[in-house]
Amino acid sequence: MKNVGLAEGRVFNRSLLDKVEQELRRQYFSNGKYGVKLKTTVSPLERNRVSVALKVSEGKIAKIREINLIGNKVFTDKELTKLFTLSTPTMFSTYSGNDQYSKQKLAADLEVLRSHYLNRGYLNFKIKSTQVSISADKKFIFISINIDEGDQFKIKELKLAGQLIVPDELVKQFTVYSGEIFSQKSVARTVNKISDRLGDEGYAFANVNTVPSIDKDNKQVSLTFFIDPGKRVYVRRINMSGNIKTSDEVLRREMRQMEGGWFSTKNVNRSKTRLDRLGYFEDVNLETPVVPGSTDQVDVNYKVTERPSGNFLASIGYSQSGGVILSGSINQDNFLGSGKRVGISANNSDVNTGYSISYHNPYYTVDGVSRGFALSSQETDAAEANLADYITDVDQISMTYGIPVNESDRINFSMSYALTDLTVIDTSFQPAVDFTNKFGDSFDTLTLGVGWSHDTRNRAIFATRGILHNLSAEVAVPGQDLEYYKLSYRQRRYIPLTKKLTLLMRGEIAYGDGYGDSDDLPFFENFFAGGIKSVRGYRDNSLGAQSGGEPVGGNLKTVGAIELLFPPPFASDSKSVRMSAFFDAGYVFDSIDDFSIKQLRGSAGLSLSWLSPVGPLVFSLATPVNDRAIDDTQTFQFSLGSSF
Repeated sequence: MKNVGLAEGRVFNRSLLDKVEQELRRQYFSNGKYGVKLKTTVSPLERNRVSVALKVSEGKIAKIREINLIGNKVFTDKELTKLFTLSTPTMFSTYSGNDQYSKQKLAADLEVLRSHYLNRGYLNFKIKSTQVSISADKKFIFISINIDEGDQFKIKELKLAGQLIVPDELVKQFTVYSGEIFSQKSVARTVNKISDRLGDEGYAFANVNTVPSIDKDNKQVSLTFFIDPGKRVYVRRINMSGNIKTSDEVLRREMRQMEGGWFSTKNVNRSKTRLDRLGYFEDVNLETPVVPGSTDQVDVNYKVTERPSGNFLASIGYSQSGGVILSGSINQDNFLGSGKRVGISANNSDVNTGYSISYHNPYYTVDGVSRGFALSSQETDAAEANLADYITDVDQISMTYGIPVNESDRINFSMSYALTDLTVIDTSFQPAVDFTNKFGDSFDTLTLGVGWSHDTRNRAIFATRGILHNLSAEVAVPGQDLEYYKLSYRQRRYIPLTKKLTLLMRGEIAYGDGYGDSDDLPFFENFFAGGIKSVRGYRDNSLGAQSGGEPVGGNLKTVGAIELLFPPPFASDSKSVRMSAFFDAGYVFDSIDDFSIKQLRGSAGLSLSWLSPVGPLVFSLATPVNDRAIDDTQTFQFSLGSSF
């Protein structure tokens, strides 16, 4: 009211008061309260003043009683109204509000209805009229939609016209084909793919128009994609801004678009993705303004928002498998703005006590070959990790190299030397006793490793699309105290279902064995399954063979899961919280010959992951679906202060 001039001390204007009444009614109507009553009282006061009183009776929100569709023959009312945001009252309407009429929501639902028919070949579909009425008591809304479905059309032929650039390549972009039912969605996708393909050739401002030719008698439509590529566009400059700490070189070496070259939509967007994946920036914005006074030049501007890439961290955490975790670290992922990673850390938990120093240079060469070193010392109390009662003390030094094959594939090589001291506490654990009798309790191991990764995810954390493959092998060099090898393969596939829902399918299989003088994989190198990072609903490391009632692991590990990822209702727009409904399955076997699908254990439940200020947190509620009497189950599991 103050904004329109109706306030204490102002000159009273009756017309302003009328405007306020009208606006209040409009606001209430927009919120579904059509029964609102407003009563305005203006009372004279001394000294040429008035008192203004507004009495409001809001009334109840009007609910949608009926949505009637008239003229539909191909699809039923139930099929079509399921597409709408608006609906008659349901058990969830109290929370969703979808039973409250809104002019904007109805307009959006009508567009959804139109798209539904156009995507199924009904080119002549029309919405003839829409009527919205309200009951006499202002409590109920009735919506009637009168439609004309028309006939269903199929595609007769497809043509390219205009100034054709790489015509064979443009034909490959078609997502519609002759003989198919016409789909507006597929046609629009084809137009976008053709535009992007022309953009890769430097025609950044190409226009692609679809010209239909309708044959009503035969119910067919011919489509001509008319192409006007315009001028080929070149990149004058690539500008970086916002990188206060990070050097320009770190950003520019991620560029796939070159200055002075043709503008390529693919390369420009790929460059942005590579900047996002560095992890140094909270946000990366891209602009491609036209150079003033030019019709064939653009600048490419990347504006980044840096996040703290270094930290001194002292933390306390807890996990069900590791107990209380005390850790301190100095890590710099972007050391002095060079893109190199340097870290010194120490941690102490019931399971592990360790120290490490690491260094990694992602661009050891200009071609993107990476190199890293690490020095660590770690003592592990296996009994605290729900395993047999033994302790390993490992001092290790390692070196890694990574070689990029293309934008998505990378080959990694590693070499490590470890000095291991083994202490067997429980002498009833026969595998450990037999092992120490044969090999002793102290041994050196030189291990060589090779791995391949294929990563097309849109981001490393909370990805929503893409796939990650990891294939690795490591072998203890012959002639050492221990001779063994390990092979493993992991996959994570993200399939976007809707804007909010993502299907994740993940799996892991790993196998190891001894060779030479070693008949088997060293027992402390065995694989384990079970727990919040493996098969939820079962205690950590508990799935597999046992000795004396304690898990001992095995040579073959198989784990898989299907998850439906979605944002939680209380933080639907958050990028740091995500929930999932999952089904896990897995087990560890003594050898390949022992594998049996019937032995796999499964569970189903809900999980929540949160990148909290104090560190990553993971919670899960799981119910085992085929557990046996010997299994150690846990319905609720969580981890605080460890990565996931």
